[in-house]
Amino acid sequence: MVDVTETGVDGLDSILNGGIVENSTVLVSGNPGTGKSIFGIQYLHTGVEEFDEKGIYISFEENAEDIREAAESIGFDDWGEMVDRGDIKVYDKSTMLREEDFNTAIDRLLQDFAGTTYDRLVLDSLTMFSLFFDDEKENRTYLLKFSDILKKNGLTSLLINEQGAVFPETEIGLENFLTDGNIYFIQTPTDNGVNRYVWVAKMRKQDINTDIFPMEIGDGGITVYERAGGFSMMGSEEQPGF
Repeated sequence: MVDVTETGVDGLDSILNGGIVENSTVLVSGNPGTGKSIFGIQYLHTGVEEFDEKGIYISFEENAEDIREAAESIGFDDWGEMVDRGDIKVYDKSTMLREEDFNTAIDRLLQDFAGTTYDRLVLDSLTMFSLFFDDEKENRTYLLKFSDILKKNGLTSLLINEQGAVFPETEIGLENFLTDGNIYFIQTPTDNGVNRYVWVAKMRKQDINTDIFPMEIGDGGITVYERAGGFSMMGSEEQPGF
């Protein structure tokens, strides 16, 4: 049996056979609005609230106030208190994008890590991460370096990846080789809005269920329903479990 880190998402941890393998790096992909950032917030909040595990949220897209408001919108009203206590460390876009190069930004992170034990990390997102670099080769070189840093610091990490397509883009890139798991968030249009789904495509060292499962976002965050069959990806049938 491997040691796992529970995500805190009802239903998802069962699909993952308990949670994410400790000290692993998981790629979380999907198009905008699918719930990837909410998943990251819920993952860190669960760590503090249920397991006394400190977390780091790195955002290249939002400021700290936006992140707090997103947390409060799903019922995590104590997010701000967790940040103020230092249980969750937020590096927002005003911090990350003011540095002139990646090495300077990483040096700042490592200085802050020193003397404090963190267990969980969320990077939002890899798309904005690439803005540090002039070309794809340099981007991939530093992504390798960053992945090594996460593992050496004992962090179980989620790397959020923006995709433009509705359905998962599963082409094999360096990100897939670097990460220990791939989770895709999917949404499809319906007459009344959207249907949401989650697909765990890969998780090393874990016996997982690779079906596509329906999910919803509400008070308390994301809930995944463990019924993979009998529903339409295009929303022509009633959403199960709702």
